[in-house]
Amino acid sequence: MQMTLRWYGSKYDTVTLKQIRQIPGVTGVISTLYGTIPGQVWEMDDILALKKEIEDAGLSLAGIESVNIHDAIKVGSPDRDMYIDNYITTLERLGQAGIHMVCYNFMPVFDWTRTELARMRPDGSTVLAYTQKAVDALDPEKMFDSIAGEMNGTVMPGWEPERMARVKELFALYKDVDDEKLFANLKYFLERIMPTCDKYDINMAIHPDDPAWSVFGLPRIIINKENILRLMQMVDNPHNGVTFCSGSYGTNLDNDLPDMIRSLKGRIHFAHVRNLKFNTPTDFEEAAHLSSDGTFDMYEIMLALYDIGFTGPIRPDHGRMIWDEVAMPGYGLYDRALGATYLNGLWEAIEKQHR
Repeated sequence: MQMTLRWYGSKYDTVTLKQIRQIPGVTGVISTLYGTIPGQVWEMDDILALKKEIEDAGLSLAGIESVNIHDAIKVGSPDRDMYIDNYITTLERLGQAGIHMVCYNFMPVFDWTRTELARMRPDGSTVLAYTQKAVDALDPEKMFDSIAGEMNGTVMPGWEPERMARVKELFALYKDVDDEKLFANLKYFLERIMPTCDKYDINMAIHPDDPAWSVFGLPRIIINKENILRLMQMVDNPHNGVTFCSGSYGTNLDNDLPDMIRSLKGRIHFAHVRNLKFNTPTDFEEAAHLSSDGTFDMYEIMLALYDIGFTGPIRPDHGRMIWDEVAMPGYGLYDRALGATYLNGLWEAIEKQHR
């Protein structure tokens, strides 16, 4: 596996490539053209400039997270083929630039949902958190307003103000889309892009829905073992794969994370490994990566990845805000650096045990 860190680009990220390069064992970054909008074709010059900036800092561009999917594709509207054609052009350019992994999601309206971006923990750190009770009390159109003041002046992916200004319109767009329609539209999209992925050896790695249940009545399909295996069988191509995010799948305590990993051998192209601490089954908060700080056995998760021969990029995810750092919630330097080092330590121990 290759240890990486997510990086939003020099115009958007408080963390620098120089700092990332100094984290022991981190050799690459996962990045994106953060200023682009869903449906927009990525310019080759912009892709190459991003790659060069990263490589000049002594790191590799290990993959893209994300090339966002236009809502027309998700709802299956008449103009979806135009947006799929745009997506294919972007994939072709990424492949020509030597980039072979793209993380994406197929979540309606909200890419992810949290009700707090700075919940105080007993050690004084702050974390992202979710409680269903708070969601049930909210008007969906006011969801952005409820957390906007905790973003530390950043623009968080999936919560761009221009998108949130269209929440009412987006809910109307999805009103006739249920789980089966969303599955069908995802299948259509993947079947259209697979020939391009085959030509350029691009692994598409779908990110699970977060949390792994319906929010505000919206359909959610990438939520459990049954559904993700269904998707793998629906488009049975090795380039149709998974971003295994322990935190997103782990929001549903019925999901056996190590078992899910082992069931997806050969189809996990990217991994997000993080821990959660549950107060109730529908009230959880991000924890430090250390097993004892949360609910998940991180050793067993890393062992399962090792057992299936996982060789792709991996990254720590959603770090705590510690040591008075001010950054995009979940994406500061310090706790993610600790997480990367911890995960590397687990991997080294597992490797040595198996020699």
